[in-house]
Amino acid sequence: MEKIVWDESFSVSVEEMDEQHRQIINMVNKLIDMKDVKVDSETISETLTKMTEYASKHFDKEEKYMIEYDYPYYSEQKEQHRQFRNRAANYCLDTMAYKTTIPMEILDYLKDWWINHILETDMKYKSFFNEKGLK
Repeated sequence: MEKIVWDESFSVSVEEMDEQHRQIINMVNKLIDMKDVKVDSETISETLTKMTEYASKHFDKEEKYMIEYDYPYYSEQKEQHRQFRNRAANYCLDTMAYKTTIPMEILDYLKDWWINHILETDMKYKSFFNEKGLK
């Protein structure tokens, strides 16, 4: 599986959010780099847990800005974040249950979710936040 390559098309022009997105993409890429990782690997569990915790902090910060600036699509974002948290928690549980299809499922989901979330959903706030002076 090819790694996610950060380029300017991922930039939401809010430095803090871009840096957090880069960190999350690095974590996803770390999982992609783990060739032949087994479901019972502590590494996959630890990396998934770290990424989930970091993503949760990122979502909290993003949502804080959305509330502060009265972002019109806040509810949509919050719901997507909730769904991601639930799915990631389920993957953590599945790794503990040694579900054998999990490594590939996780990689496919994480890669697709983050690419689509940043490039589609988060891009909606790019001009909104920039117009509010958040950069």
